[in-house]
Amino acid sequence: MPVRTHLLFGTQHRTFSLLRYLKARPWLSLLSVVALLLLVSFYALYVGNEADGVVGVLLALVGQGDEFLSFLLFELRVPRILAAVIAGAGLGAGGCLLQTMARNRLATPNIVGLDNGATAFAIASIVAIPLSLATPLLALMGAATAAALAFGLSGGMGSKGYRFIVMGVGIGAVFGAVTNFMLARTDMDSANAAYPWTVGSLNARPEEAVWWMFFCLVICLPLGAWLTRSLNIMRLSDEVAISLGISMRLTRWMTMVVTVCLTGFAVALTGPVGMIALVAPEAARHIVPADRVSIWHAAAFGSLFLLLADVVGQRLWAPIEIPVGLITAVVGSPYLIWLLLRRQPQQAI
Repeated sequence: MPVRTHLLFGTQHRTFSLLRYLKARPWLSLLSVVALLLLVSFYALYVGNEADGVVGVLLALVGQGDEFLSFLLFELRVPRILAAVIAGAGLGAGGCLLQTMARNRLATPNIVGLDNGATAFAIASIVAIPLSLATPLLALMGAATAAALAFGLSGGMGSKGYRFIVMGVGIGAVFGAVTNFMLARTDMDSANAAYPWTVGSLNARPEEAVWWMFFCLVICLPLGAWLTRSLNIMRLSDEVAISLGISMRLTRWMTMVVTVCLTGFAVALTGPVGMIALVAPEAARHIVPADRVSIWHAAAFGSLFLLLADVVGQRLWAPIEIPVGLITAVVGSPYLIWLLLRRQPQQAI
């Protein structure tokens, strides 16, 4: 027993030392997460192709290997991996911005109704007005509508974002009911086509949704990183932020716009994948200094977690594929329960 206790405490000490080392070097910690993301991406390409070996997969990636393997990788697996990476980055970054603005870890797009609003409008584009480019645009409109309703009816952030969260939960429930009503009233073929947007899936994602999400990240991630300076100060108090020259109203509106864009296009691409926006920012806080908000770390963790969930969903019960939204819900829900038990909703981040 003493030997086991010594080994346990020794392992914990090394873990804490590594975390402190990474916290002191934010760019090194970001590169470490990106390196893990690259490893998981290669594993997603390699698994199932063990007969070709690592060298065969690498040759296929550069166009020098087996033609069928190259077709398999570039036509099926690479687009799916890219969709997971960019959608996860959008969800992680959006969750980080919204949590920081509301000063509450529970203020994530899926909890405050943005996901449900985007899903309802995306479903409407399939069962009501099926146009080729309608899904990403209508998902964006749905997220914007949910955000405007939650923000407007709650009168702003309130105390530690509590009113905003409660109002968002109610609005999300309304949009969820609207989604179920539309699915109940449509025909079987349309309901089957809309099913991936109800549970979250990376299977056969539309190419236009991938491009919409990519361009959204190119614009919104740098803008969100610029907003984090003001958000860092706003974590203290409204009075301190105003005294330091921060425009509270402008910063909150810009943050909400960026969050809505990231969430809307991510839902248009993958459907309502829950818990990524909650878990990714929390993981990022463990490897960045306590006085900083890092949208880049949250985006990297979001990509990593969503890709991991997709790999698990594909391989755990193969050949049966489990939608990625179900995997993230099963894994993330216990963490949400733990967060509710360990922290008060009013506690600032």
